[in-house]
Amino acid sequence: MRTRAKAGFRQPILNLQAVTVAPVPTSYRRALDDPHWRRAMEDEFQALVANNTWTLVPRPPSGNVVTGKWIFKHKLYSDGTLDRYKARWVLRGFTQRPGVDYDETFSPVVKPATIRTVLSIALSGDWPVHQLDVNNAFLHGTLTETVYCSQPAGFIDASRPDHVCRLNKSLYGLKQAPRAWYSCFATHLRSLGFTEAKSDTSLFIYRQGAALAFLLLYVDDVIITASTTSLLQQLTASLKSAFPMKDLGPLQHFLGVAVTRSSSGMVLSQQQYILDILDRAGMADCKPCSTPVDTQAKLSATGDPVADATVYRSLVGALQYVTFTRPDVTYAVQQVCLHMHDPREPHLTAVKRILRYLRGTANLGLSIGRSSSSSLTVYTDADWAGCPDTRKSTSGYAVFLGDNLISWSSKRQQTVSRSSAEAEYRAVANGVAEASWLRQLLQELHQPLQRATLVYCDNVSAVYLSTNPVQHQRTKHIEIDLHFVRERVATGAVRVLHVPTTSQFADLFTKGLPTTVFQEFRSSMNVRPTDAPAAGGC
Repeated sequence: MRTRAKAGFRQPILNLQAVTVAPVPTSYRRALDDPHWRRAMEDEFQALVANNTWTLVPRPPSGNVVTGKWIFKHKLYSDGTLDRYKARWVLRGFTQRPGVDYDETFSPVVKPATIRTVLSIALSGDWPVHQLDVNNAFLHGTLTETVYCSQPAGFIDASRPDHVCRLNKSLYGLKQAPRAWYSCFATHLRSLGFTEAKSDTSLFIYRQGAALAFLLLYVDDVIITASTTSLLQQLTASLKSAFPMKDLGPLQHFLGVAVTRSSSGMVLSQQQYILDILDRAGMADCKPCSTPVDTQAKLSATGDPVADATVYRSLVGALQYVTFTRPDVTYAVQQVCLHMHDPREPHLTAVKRILRYLRGTANLGLSIGRSSSSSLTVYTDADWAGCPDTRKSTSGYAVFLGDNLISWSSKRQQTVSRSSAEAEYRAVANGVAEASWLRQLLQELHQPLQRATLVYCDNVSAVYLSTNPVQHQRTKHIEIDLHFVRERVATGAVRVLHVPTTSQFADLFTKGLPTTVFQEFRSSMNVRPTDAPAAGGC
């Protein structure tokens, strides 16, 4: 069944080919000439008025008046067909003045690892998982600053054309709009009995006796799951009574990620998003390749500059989001990200190889199955002095909750390591830090771990360093990491064990691998086609 990327309030257009789709206008004057876009503008304006978003006042003699513009967009289904026309009055936040009409702007969003952890727990307990969509979310945030903006173009009050809008609620484009919306929504959740998780402030937890519910907030996209259907319905009704929102039913599409459900679990995939990137790069019909990166040395900073650095940065930025569901391209994307500031032709060639790999594997996604949530396992690895320019090492880790991969990373270390053992040990410290955070997260989710986290490393010296105070003269400069890991080992929260290189799945995040090994490790990471059985379903 087709799902919507964003839910609409009108009857959807079912077949893109059967209708004439009005192009996106370049200005509001052109939009007024088309009935589809004119109706979209009128709907948006009426929503703003009904929400008491502003009060018309005379223009202040010395106040800053923020300007705005109409933004037009086709809202699409997850398969790329047209859903509806969307017009939005957006303010030009860059015309705001710090300390005058805005102060704090930071607003948290839920971490990807938190989303995967909650989904894993929900599937293990066979909980219903629903998605909610808030209509005009940013319009509900209450401003603490005095902000003036111009009247929407095309809807200026004829009796008071020189007046400006003093905002009572936030608007899209304001620097503080996300923060205002988050504060408003979080305050209401707390009034319902939810508590804010300390591990991730965009995760809200509700407990009613033995029943549990978790709510994940990413701007205006909400995922909610509960241990019973009745509790889910009760909480959804409470939220709908306070905010205009829609229950989109069982989770099928969020943040550009399609969710394919089966009896054994779900697969998170970004096939349409990948196809859009390929189309933008002009590589929709390119020849696929078997791996996203070759087995040669890492990229150097040398080479001829690319013709258009903006195109390079745009493509690499888009590829970063692909790693949300594709751990198999994380290392390759990390390598091209290192050269965003000064891209060269070899770097662009590496980007094209990633795109060629995605062209042949666009249907792959991350599988999450019904697996026990009682154990946490970490694989860590490092490629010593791999950077040809800085001689810094690359760290990588993969964290499994039961059989489900919930967190991974590929990152260049900040300092040069003097030995392979040091590089590996720093990778262990990164993996232990992630595991410590996940253990705390699971504790807050009322799913405490009773067993120690197993951390696998393929370097014997690094394993010895985690438990024995040896080689002090050679390791005194990494004392912080030593003490951090040893403390976790001493308390019984972590055990660092040796694993053969042939079973070191974290190699996928530190170096290019031969095709056979790469595909084997990719399968071990639960990356599989969307129509394949989920992990634990065999």
